[in-house]
Amino acid sequence: MRERVEEFDKRTIQLVVIAPSKGSFVSQFLDEFGPFPFTIYGDPAREGYKQAGTVTMPKWKLLGKALFGFVTGKVKNFMPDEQGQKKFVQKSMKTQDVYIQGATILFNEKGKAVWKHIDQSPEDHASIDTLLEKIDTKL
Repeated sequence: MRERVEEFDKRTIQLVVIAPSKGSFVSQFLDEFGPFPFTIYGDPAREGYKQAGTVTMPKWKLLGKALFGFVTGKVKNFMPDEQGQKKFVQKSMKTQDVYIQGATILFNEKGKAVWKHIDQSPEDHASIDTLLEKIDTKL
């Protein structure tokens, strides 16, 4: 997303990311993986996630997908090489809800949701090209 942020800027689209964590944990994430050209907010109670209709993947299924992807080589960079990032990911896996899946929601200038994609698994994100197409046709 950050590599193509200028395509959203050209359309005067504000990008906002909401993570299922406390603000302090988001700050730690930004220290290791940032900076980002958009704001990341925390939603530790997952109220926004619940309202969006997101799904929580069963633990066994997510771990099975990760193991299969690692063994077959389909999942690359499962664990970052950089030590600080690696420690952060390991801490996240122990202390955060890594099973809840995300969503992408487009709102118009009046705050009305005009399009939504609910991720069913970690690899099921709406593509940037799809988002830009939806923005150009819906907003």
